[in-house]
Amino acid sequence: MKMAGSAVPRRSFLKTAAISSCLSPGFWLGTKLESNPAKSRSISERVGVGCIGLRYQGSVLANQAAAYGDIVAVCDVDRHVRDQAKASFGSTPYSCEDYRQLINRKDVDVVTIGTPDHWHTKMVVDACRAGKDVYCEKPITLTIDEGKLLRDVVKETGRVVQVGSWQRSDQRFRLAVEMVRAGRLGKLKHVDVVLGKNKTSESLQVTAPPKHLNWNLWQGQTPDVPFIEERSHYTFRWWYEYSGGQMTDWGAHHLDIAQWAINSFPVRVNGVGSMPSVKNGFNVAVDFKVDYEFENGVTMAVRDNGDNGILFTGDRGRIFVNRGRITGAPVEQLKENPLPREDWGIYRGDNVERPLRAGKLDAIINHMGNFFDCVESRQVPISDIESQHRSVSTCHLGNISMRLGRELSWDPTLEQFVDDTEANQWLQRQQREGFEVR
Repeated sequence: MKMAGSAVPRRSFLKTAAISSCLSPGFWLGTKLESNPAKSRSISERVGVGCIGLRYQGSVLANQAAAYGDIVAVCDVDRHVRDQAKASFGSTPYSCEDYRQLINRKDVDVVTIGTPDHWHTKMVVDACRAGKDVYCEKPITLTIDEGKLLRDVVKETGRVVQVGSWQRSDQRFRLAVEMVRAGRLGKLKHVDVVLGKNKTSESLQVTAPPKHLNWNLWQGQTPDVPFIEERSHYTFRWWYEYSGGQMTDWGAHHLDIAQWAINSFPVRVNGVGSMPSVKNGFNVAVDFKVDYEFENGVTMAVRDNGDNGILFTGDRGRIFVNRGRITGAPVEQLKENPLPREDWGIYRGDNVERPLRAGKLDAIINHMGNFFDCVESRQVPISDIESQHRSVSTCHLGNISMRLGRELSWDPTLEQFVDDTEANQWLQRQQREGFEVR
């Protein structure tokens, strides 16, 4: 299933922006971006969007993208999902089962990917090589080595890739990171992260796959196994073959924010979890906990039980943040002592952390809006490949340690385990013939 990589002609501003970016890397850095670029464009200039994977979060992504471009193609291996998606956009988009047909279309400029995790890397790689910019759901990879490949492909192709770790665009989480990085907690010492419980199950029923679902294509690179309804759609995340449980589900959100604030990479990981042994049942660890030590000395504890969110502890205070609130004495003190404008610099659009230029802060209206702004400007999005490869690698490290049942040492520069042949074998997985990620 290796794709031919040929550049696809772009329309109007996309073509101009890409050329300008290649000629002068700094050309777009000072440009003021509109919060909704679609509003000011003529119909002929609007971006053509192709959507792959349209159940659950995939449909959310498609609807968000429709505010910035025209949905011209939809793809899903489930015919019922595919037909419903096509009808949702006026029955006019091209519809297909095989994503390769979608990414090779000339009217598709950008692609959204809302498939299960085990398909993310291959689809992003193929879409980039086909000349598309990509918004892909998190977690971006199934293995650490997939992330290394993605980083190389994005660099080689020059495509814009945004990962759906949207908490980076949420004001609460960004404020928490800004405060930590600005020293409002003093020296950061420890981070506690609560992700929530993994699901458990009894033995599940093996049946014939429904006629409307291409089970072989759904499985992709993973082992060919008998169909169990709970392996597909939402519950795929409770099987290691396709995902990583809460460590990569909520972890791709919370560990990403934690590591963004810590501003370092792990060097030690110790994961403990109870591994289910139910035949034909969910197999991700239950009652898990993972402890990390980072290069800069900060420690982090990840748990499955407690108040879902992130607690940052420094030597002069602590703050808690989740999707509903940000609390703590340092937050309350902002009323009397707000962060100086020059401290608001963790994201500038070109992936350089620095004080503000001309006293203006690039606006992040929403995560999808940031992606389309960057498609136009050729800037680096807020959830770029490098940061997301690194944060989900931290999630993968926790799962690998749990599954091996022992503490591991990690070299973040070489991106491999230290003197540990057995552990390094877990950086990749055997892939089914015809679906290799390369």
